[in-house]
Amino acid sequence: MATVQLTVNGESHRPDIDVRRSLLDLLRETLDLTGTKKGCNQGACGACTILLNGQRVLSCLTLAAMHDGAEIVTIEGLARNEELHPLQAAFIKHDGFQCGYCTPGQIMSGVGCIAEGHVHSAEEIRFWMSGNICRCGAYPAIVAAIAEAAGLPTP
Repeated sequence: MATVQLTVNGESHRPDIDVRRSLLDLLRETLDLTGTKKGCNQGACGACTILLNGQRVLSCLTLAAMHDGAEIVTIEGLARNEELHPLQAAFIKHDGFQCGYCTPGQIMSGVGCIAEGHVHSAEEIRFWMSGNICRCGAYPAIVAAIAEAAGLPTP
């Protein structure tokens, strides 16, 4: 067992955890933040994408014990005082989801993609978002939403 200090969506937490526990399981099972989805649990689908110290990571492959002192943002932490994050609003406007299961990971990865500066074209967005799988095939709408949130003309 280990105790970690984490700031999640602006709130401080000090859970005692099994050192083998992933950030995904800590978020979902201990902190009850179920917006981050468990898809493949092998790092292949991107459904569990979060921001860890400002960088997008696959939380299913990330051990919580290795990130004492970290700042984490999940899909629940993007909106501010009832105002959606611009990418969340763009996803709604462009219907960037169908079943919605991949949407939290897509949005978190899209926020990371924008922050990293990988949004100069639709092709670049598609390349840098390629680690996120949408089984419904909403990719054109997802790219359009990210482009709009980044201030680009929508494809």
